[in-house]
Amino acid sequence: MPPPFEIIEHPADIGFVAYGRTLEELFAHAALAMMSLGYSLAEIEERETREFSASGGDTPELLFEWLSDILAVSDAEKLVFRRFEVRERTGGRVRGCGWGEKFDRARHRAGTYVKAVTYHELRVEPTAEGWRAQVYLDV
Repeated sequence: MPPPFEIIEHPADIGFVAYGRTLEELFAHAALAMMSLGYSLAEIEERETREFSASGGDTPELLFEWLSDILAVSDAEKLVFRRFEVRERTGGRVRGCGWGEKFDRARHRAGTYVKAVTYHELRVEPTAEGWRAQVYLDV
């Protein structure tokens, strides 16, 4: 199995490729990849939990909505997350949790500020090992 994700460069944005044995694991790894761009995950403690849910017409749209919901909560509540788990994925819906804490400028090293998830070259596809997603983010 490849690593959970890798960061990819783009002339105007930044992106990642995430992997998972299952779609649930793929969605969790994609959320982790997105958070890793903004913060050093090793410095984040699991002090708070947030529930996330999304719906979409197909798997790429569902991933887009899942990541957008996480980004919106992170931005609005000034939270940083270090772990995600998808607890339910049925049809066009996904529900899960994220663990993290309030951003603390003294302890958390800020990285790239992610403004939005984009549909640019968004892909979710099966592989021999499970699943692969490519996502670009507006920074």
